Amino acid sequence: MSSLKSYAYPGWGEWAQENLSYVQAIRVGDRIVCSGQGGWDGKQKEVNFADLIRPELMQEIDQAFENVEINLKHARGKGWSQVYRVVTYSTDIKSQHQHIVRNLKKWMPEHYAVWTELGVKELGSEAMHFEIDVEAYDEEGAAKARKKN
Repeated sequence: MSSLKSYAYPGWGEWAQENLSYVQAIRVGDRIVCSGQGGWDGKQKEVNFADLIRPELMQEIDQAFENVEINLKHARGKGWSQVYRVVTYSTDIKSQHQHIVRNLKKWMPEHYAVWTELGVKELGSEAMHFEIDVEAYDEEGAAKARKKN
C-alpha cells in the first residue's frame, strides 16, 4: 500500500528496510502501527548480529522499550504517551514479567494501554529473548500529515 506513510529510523531501521524488506512504523489514519522492537541499539549504523542485542536480559527489555519511543517519535508521534495497544513476546515470561510491568509503568505513567503478553519459543534472532510491538493513536499528527499532502 504505497499510499501509507512508512518510517525507518536511522541505523537499525534503515538497515532492516534495505536488507530485510520491512519498515519500523506505518501511519494508518490516526494510528501509528509499529513493527516489533527488540533490544538492539537502534542508532547502530553497522549491524553485527553477534553483538546486536544487549547482553543482559533486563537491559534487552529496557532497550526494546526505549526503541519504541525512538520509533514513535521518528514517525512524528509523541512517543509512549499515545500508545493504546501493547503486545510483548517473551522467551521466558516468568523471568521477564515483572520487569516488563516496571517498564510499562515507567513509560506510561499517566495512562494504561491494552496489553497482550505472549510466551514464544524463539524470536527473529537467536540472541533475542524479548520483543514488543505497539500501536499509538495520534489524531493531531495525522491531521498535520494530511495538510502536508
